[in-house]
Amino acid sequence: MSHSAEEKDQSLVQVESSDPPEPSHASIKSGKSLEPPWNFRDRDSPTDLRPQIKKSNIISSDQLISIFEDLQHRAITLLQNELNKFKRLMIPGYAACSEREAEDEEDQSLVREGALKITLHVLKKMNHSDLANMLQTKLDSVNYRNFKSRLIKKCERINEGISQHGNSITLNKIYTELYFTEGWSGDVNNKHEVRQIEAASRRPATQEILIKCNDLFKDESIRTVLTKGVAGIGKTVSVQKFILDWAEGKANQDITFVFPLPFRELNLMKEKKISLMKLLHYFFQETNKLKLINCNAYKLLFIFDGLDECRLPLNFQSNERLSDVTESASVDVLLTNLIKGNLLPSALVWITSRPGAANQIPPEYVNQVTEVRGFSDPQKEEYFRKKISDQSLANNIITHMKSSRSLYMMCHIPVFCWISATVLERMLGEAESGEIPKTLTQMFTHFLIFQIKCKDQKYHQKCDPDPQQTRESILALGKLAFQQLEKGNLIFYEEDLRECGIDVREVSVYSGVCTQIFREEFGLHLGKVFSFVHLSVQEFLAALYVLITFILKNKNVIGEDSTRNFYVIKKPSMSDLLKTAVDKALQSENGHLDLFLRFLLGLSLESNQTLLQGLMPQTGSSSHSKQETVKYIKRKIRENPSPEKSINLFHCLNELNDHSLVKEIQTYLNRNSRSALSGTWLSPAQWSALVFVLLNSQEELNEFELLKYHPSEECLLRLLPVVKESTKAVLSVCNLTEESCRVLSSVLSSNFCNLRELDLSHNKLQDSGVKLLSAGLKNSHCTLETLWLCECSLTKESCTVLSSVLSSNSSRLKELSLSGNKLCDSGMKLLSVGLKNPHCKLEILWLRACNLGEESCAALSTVLSSTSSHLRELYLRGNNLQDSGVKLLSVGLQNPHCKLEKLGLVGCNITDEGIVALVSALRSNTSSQLKELGLYGNKPEDSGLSLLKDLLWDQRAKLETLDIPT
Repeated sequence: MSHSAEEKDQSLVQVESSDPPEPSHASIKSGKSLEPPWNFRDRDSPTDLRPQIKKSNIISSDQLISIFEDLQHRAITLLQNELNKFKRLMIPGYAACSEREAEDEEDQSLVREGALKITLHVLKKMNHSDLANMLQTKLDSVNYRNFKSRLIKKCERINEGISQHGNSITLNKIYTELYFTEGWSGDVNNKHEVRQIEAASRRPATQEILIKCNDLFKDESIRTVLTKGVAGIGKTVSVQKFILDWAEGKANQDITFVFPLPFRELNLMKEKKISLMKLLHYFFQETNKLKLINCNAYKLLFIFDGLDECRLPLNFQSNERLSDVTESASVDVLLTNLIKGNLLPSALVWITSRPGAANQIPPEYVNQVTEVRGFSDPQKEEYFRKKISDQSLANNIITHMKSSRSLYMMCHIPVFCWISATVLERMLGEAESGEIPKTLTQMFTHFLIFQIKCKDQKYHQKCDPDPQQTRESILALGKLAFQQLEKGNLIFYEEDLRECGIDVREVSVYSGVCTQIFREEFGLHLGKVFSFVHLSVQEFLAALYVLITFILKNKNVIGEDSTRNFYVIKKPSMSDLLKTAVDKALQSENGHLDLFLRFLLGLSLESNQTLLQGLMPQTGSSSHSKQETVKYIKRKIRENPSPEKSINLFHCLNELNDHSLVKEIQTYLNRNSRSALSGTWLSPAQWSALVFVLLNSQEELNEFELLKYHPSEECLLRLLPVVKESTKAVLSVCNLTEESCRVLSSVLSSNFCNLRELDLSHNKLQDSGVKLLSAGLKNSHCTLETLWLCECSLTKESCTVLSSVLSSNSSRLKELSLSGNKLCDSGMKLLSVGLKNPHCKLEILWLRACNLGEESCAALSTVLSSTSSHLRELYLRGNNLQDSGVKLLSVGLQNPHCKLEKLGLVGCNITDEGIVALVSALRSNTSSQLKELGLYGNKPEDSGLSLLKDLLWDQRAKLETLDIPT
């Protein structure tokens, strides 16, 4: 060997140990032959080869050869193991893998991927491409099952209101079908969610289009669905159940992949630039092995849960267009393009949101909007019977909840059902003693006590918690709740907690009070997001913080920014604090402090403070402050704020155990007289009490009749909230004017109006009143189907207005009565324009005694002949139509497009000539639908009567009922 060759053999190789190769994202372990395992991920692992080199940075060639020979041997062993697995996969009946191999399955992912590539490459080189394809298909099938298994594992259990492991329950065991409905106004709803719940709880089920959660995408024309619902109503649980049913093969099997991507987790990738494909690989590692490059070959569903928690700008207007799933962009750009359909236009998209945030998605990108309405009354009972194994106890809980209207109303929210079950199972089950909660404040107070006890027993093994430590913890949480409530925040971050002196590590201990979402993958710390289990819990803790701070520190935190500064004048009293809270809640336009006020007033009672004696070493209430507060609230009710605010103030009186105003009204209503309040003068406060009583009655508000209370415009204005919640409003003969039409128009325009039928007959509304009313009738929120305007002093001008209403694409009117108004032929001509409009849905039209003649019949004939007309019933009694008019009308009756089933021509001065025209028309029209014909009060001769009787038996006609002179 030459000197140079010897030098070459003895040459030294420099190894940069300070800059090792990029570590992989998974550890690699062998079977039993590899002890200890290698771990390429951990640079400082004692089992790594590199520690052998750390003593010296120089390795000889012989050492390197030895190392690589060892590597070769180990790699071959690993490859053989993987080939054996592939062989088992391909050959039916071959021995299954060992338990140890199964345990190592997840850790072998990188090795398997490499082995697979080698195997497939060799098979193709050997011209076994069919076998290679078969192997790839088999492996895809295994990975697909793993993908579904992961989703099943994630969704099969539920933590009701809590996030801690060990407290979960099987979803299928507890799941109760939720009340899903179709439809949405598209407008922002800024009302407090409790107001929305109260309105929704009174809405009759019959007026809703119900839909099952698993049927959201049954209609193939629907690509994007937006589901809205208040906090805790069950949106996320519905998503979880949908995914579980899909993954278990129970529903929606036409969908290939379901990708749940909650906004909470997407928020934490706000600053990243990433392709849609890599985003999926990031959240769903199995997809990396499934070769999803050609996504359009699959039916995909993306689920974006919690739009109200979204911290992305969602800039649909200015974000750049993106259509390539492998092109990198911000997560915001990916989402907007996916929702718009630029990315994966065939993919399905499901978004959930609270109502106030739903408008972040432009309506043009949403095919269908649904609403989760929580539990219907039967579903509430089903939930308690599933939740409580002791059915006798479950029945007692249901009975108790029904005894309190406010509690039972809140049970539309599944989270509140869970809170109630948590409290009442212990109290009615005799695990604890004390008065059973009858108000919201009492229920939440017991719930908090229960959570404190659970926390201390579980984490500190104490039956009696340390009052000082507990008080400090609750005060810190309460401060967070109050400060974020004032800002309108429902989601907060670690810095928010630290500002309130909360130890982030301790917060998770409050299992039922505070939840957290934490995700950590690929070694990246994504951060934490916090929220209370429900807005009502946040409001309760905020109220508790305000009260305890006042009692312990004599500090009014509500009044710090208020113009009412009691500190300058005198030492603040409890009644001062409560008055400030009442004022501040009344100043809120959307009522976001309504429930907070109820809780604060309820907690001000000494009886409720006694329950929290561990948190309150001293009480801060007195009978004097209570009476002063009650008096102040009654004064505010008399000052007549908005109906919603009045109703909340009555709920506040309930929390203070004052029912005096309600009892006064119930005394009036308990009278047996048809007009219980007729001749009775009510104060503004009593009117408000009447509204409260009617809205919170156990009876459904199906029909409201104004005459029962007082036939006046003032009474209507006072009881307007009741009208809004009723299905049918009978306001006839009540001395109403155009002012009533103005306010009713506002009611019809409300997105919470339940009215389907409105009777305004025998009021002098005049044309000006109908004009005002028409604005509401044309509003997209209006759901009115029946409108009676008999004898309302209307003329042809009203026909112009109503024609415009019927032509509106938002009008739902199906029945209209204009009887007893002097419309004349000119008015009928104007009305017929609307009746022929393709948007017109009218089916029943009453025109008794409207001064109609021959020209009106000609106009109506064109309506009956129109292909767009839906008219099925037409009543023309008491109009001087004569034979000439009936002849013109018969032209429409014999038209094959005529859909008329009932025709009333009573007292229209018709003789034999007109009868002959009618009979001829009905016999000649083989498609005639006419079943009832009223001709009483006319003067046909015997020949005419004979023709009519023959018509009744004529097989060509479908006539079933014939009303003729005897």
